[in-house]
Amino acid sequence: MVALPAKTRLGYSAGSFVTGAFGTVPGLLLLPYLTDTMAVPGAVAGAIVLVPKAWDVVFNPVAGRLSDASLARRGSRRPFLLFGGLGVAVLFAAIFAHPGFGSTPLDAGYVVLAFFLCATAFAFFQVPYNALPAELTSSYDERTRLTSWRIGLLAIAILVSGGGAPGITNQVGGVPGYRVMGAVMGVIMVLGTIAVFLGTRGAPVGNLRPPTPGWRELLATMRRWRPFRWLLGVYFVQSLGLATLLAGVNYASRYVFGDASLQTYLFVGFVLPALVTMPLWPRLGARWGKLWGFRFACIAFGVACAGLCGARVLPVAVSFVFVALAGVGYAGIQVFPLAILPDLISAEEERTGATRAGITAGVWTASETLGLALGPGLFGLVLSAGGYVSSVDASAVQPGSAVTAILLGFALLPGILVVAGLPLLRRSILEPR
Repeated sequence: MVALPAKTRLGYSAGSFVTGAFGTVPGLLLLPYLTDTMAVPGAVAGAIVLVPKAWDVVFNPVAGRLSDASLARRGSRRPFLLFGGLGVAVLFAAIFAHPGFGSTPLDAGYVVLAFFLCATAFAFFQVPYNALPAELTSSYDERTRLTSWRIGLLAIAILVSGGGAPGITNQVGGVPGYRVMGAVMGVIMVLGTIAVFLGTRGAPVGNLRPPTPGWRELLATMRRWRPFRWLLGVYFVQSLGLATLLAGVNYASRYVFGDASLQTYLFVGFVLPALVTMPLWPRLGARWGKLWGFRFACIAFGVACAGLCGARVLPVAVSFVFVALAGVGYAGIQVFPLAILPDLISAEEERTGATRAGITAGVWTASETLGLALGPGLFGLVLSAGGYVSSVDASAVQPGSAVTAILLGFALLPGILVVAGLPLLRRSILEPR
């Protein structure tokens, strides 16, 4: 199989600036935005973060089916990428455009509505975006390389958005800081959308098969498709763990490490090692197989989280070593499931003779979205259990129980959830080569 040109790899991977910003910033800042500028209680704020994405769990498979139909009719999924991405950018800025109604329920209701619409637009971008690798190439190893390019740019996108968004918010300060941050992230998403739309022009689209005839046939396929269900289960649980860690970064920097400015450094310390070690994961996958690479990544992440549990007593420099190790594991956790997924899709399309990429990506994205949504919600429950005190200016003094809860939600829970996927990574099911 001829390798994809660098233009196609880079063009496809540029979409990570949309997925990276949308997947990172709300998980990082939306919870403190609600609890510390609107005085929304932690458990309620967690529910607010969850509700719009819970809708996506239902809607993403619908977006996938529409994407498959568009591919069969027009021969391309690219229009979905363009309009979905632009919609995400505008609505994302609107989420953080604090309306200032003077009422906590009204302000929180505005956030719910804006986030709901933004999540819907994101479905129209993310679902076809996840479907493309199965159509761009049929090569086992080329899919890993393509995914590593995508995750490499995703690491840069997370570094820019995850490091830049808190920096902008802290530099400007208060509600205006969130407004400026939302607008800047929106511009980054627009640029990423245009880049992926233009960069995939003329790229291969694979074999054009008819879309799935109906939901009954789709459900029957999912019941029989055991490898996909197992991989989906692993990805969901691990997305939940990663989202819980992200939701805790803001709180950990302030109350565990005692310095709000460390939030940006924590993010850089997490993402930069992921970016630097990214080229190693495709080589590991080519030599030992994608599943062994996936397992190594899970173990590295779990060890790192175990070390971070001692952050209150360890020197900050030692804690940052564990943060870096978590970043290395994170890179592999992102690369390998997305590299395995196209292999499963191709095998299922060969078996059924019908297009499965879009609808499969819809179910996949729904699972990821649910995990990313439940993570902040789970962390919000941990905050409430620890007695976290909400406020309108982040000035409340927190009890020791709240600080302990923050540490457990930031380190212990993510490690347990990521390692929990290891028993499901069976070669006989996921890698029948």
